[in-house]
Amino acid sequence: MLDVLGLDADDERVYRALLGRPNSTAILLADLADLAVLSQAHVDKALSRLVDWGLATRSADERFTAAPPAMALGALISQRRDGLRMAEHALATFAEEHRAAMTGSSISDLIEVVTGVDAIRHRFLQVQQAARTQVRSFITAPFVALPPDENTAEPVAIGRGVHFRAVLDRAVLAEPGIVDDAIESLGKGVHLRVADELPMKLVLADADLGLVPLAVTAAGEPGAVLLHRSGLLDALDALFETVWRTARPLELGTGGETDPTVEVGTPGPTDLDRRILALLLAGLTDLTAAAQLGLSPRTLHRRLRHLMDLAGVRTRMQLGAHAMRNGWAEVP
Repeated sequence: MLDVLGLDADDERVYRALLGRPNSTAILLADLADLAVLSQAHVDKALSRLVDWGLATRSADERFTAAPPAMALGALISQRRDGLRMAEHALATFAEEHRAAMTGSSISDLIEVVTGVDAIRHRFLQVQQAARTQVRSFITAPFVALPPDENTAEPVAIGRGVHFRAVLDRAVLAEPGIVDDAIESLGKGVHLRVADELPMKLVLADADLGLVPLAVTAAGEPGAVLLHRSGLLDALDALFETVWRTARPLELGTGGETDPTVEVGTPGPTDLDRRILALLLAGLTDLTAAAQLGLSPRTLHRRLRHLMDLAGVRTRMQLGAHAMRNGWAEVP
């Protein structure tokens, strides 16, 4: 209860034992050990701290008396309040000094050039590890440093409460295994959207760090830029949010029926049907969508025919509109 004032459990127990004998003129160390149900060594240490803080007094014959709580604890609380006020003033001063220092920073202090696959991979993981509240990213193909299924920092960050949002370039959905990776990420709580085309790869940790891969260097090695808080990072922050608002949510489902043999007697779209719709609405061709889902083109066409019959429509465009109106697919 009093740990916020710096007292540990033994200190509090001994102090309360002293308070429990208000009619005694003083209490011996041995008596306190019995009252507090502690060893004499622990009681002795606690009493030394209580005396130092003014919560107890010690007589010449090693007897102890509790100071009145209203006076002793009140003084301690006032000291803590004064200390917190001083800390708040120090925080404001330090923040102003930091802003001034950053304003005067050289470009080399705000931008770090990273070269080589291993170095980029290391920085990519570090950026996510540094995030406190959110990680945002643009995902484009090809995957140079780290494929999505090898991003070990993501589940760790999610575990400590970091929120992940990612926009996928539509072409990424044609990459082998990407749909399974996306389904796994969605199951972990990652929010995914799809854009027709993204201008770059990008990873942002809160509003403090950003990693932007660059073109391959003249020596043939990939490069990247690690950005610290600056006007350029603010611009990338705004760019992500603009693209996010216009991108289409990717809803692939995280479980349920995926067996392509489920036949046309079902009353509504299966989980597999929803995945088919999500990929086609994201712009994939029939062949690419079928390959990603492990289906033959014939099976995919059969499922689409079934969905059109369920919706009572005759064209793919009408099916897409019906799907979004009726919750078969998410509206961006």
